[in-house]
Amino acid sequence: MSGFRELLLRCSRIGEEQAAFLERHYELMCRWNRVLNLTRVEELEEAVERHYCESLFLAECLPASAGERVADLGSGAGFPGIPLAIARPELAVTLIESHQRKAVFLREATRGVANVRVLGSRAEDVGETFDWVVSRAVSYGDLQPAVERFGSRCALLGGVEEPPARWGTSWDVMALPWGKQRYLRISREYPRFT
Repeated sequence: MSGFRELLLRCSRIGEEQAAFLERHYELMCRWNRVLNLTRVEELEEAVERHYCESLFLAECLPASAGERVADLGSGAGFPGIPLAIARPELAVTLIESHQRKAVFLREATRGVANVRVLGSRAEDVGETFDWVVSRAVSYGDLQPAVERFGSRCALLGGVEEPPARWGTSWDVMALPWGKQRYLRISREYPRFT
């Protein structure tokens, strides 16, 4: 078993087949990262924890039901959307990425994954709604217009900064087991911006 897979299986509850898919994603990401800035995190252990384990923690905690539609805003290299889709195949996950070369990477990385689609556009140009918006390391100011338009509940991975009060919602906040001052925030209801 590879070091990646061993680390991933140690910090998550996914199966061997899911871990093998995510390992292929990691290898593809490393190759593409040489010419396209997908991530600054390059050390194996940090990449597993920061990218994959945090995303899988969100997948485990997300109270979404089968068939619900999830938008990953600013998906970048596919986090948290790709691990979420692999861990929760009953959800329909849309990866939204405005950077066209990153969107090409996402299409290549999710080839053959039935519950994932990629939209290479800005969130404000997406004319549909979603049950959930998930995101990681995207500013609240950038997220708010899309969340407001999509009429969605949110699950956000980030640091100590809390969502602004104008979002008009309460949050379940969970400290992530990996790293200091990293949190998952899940909205209890739909934000009502004031």
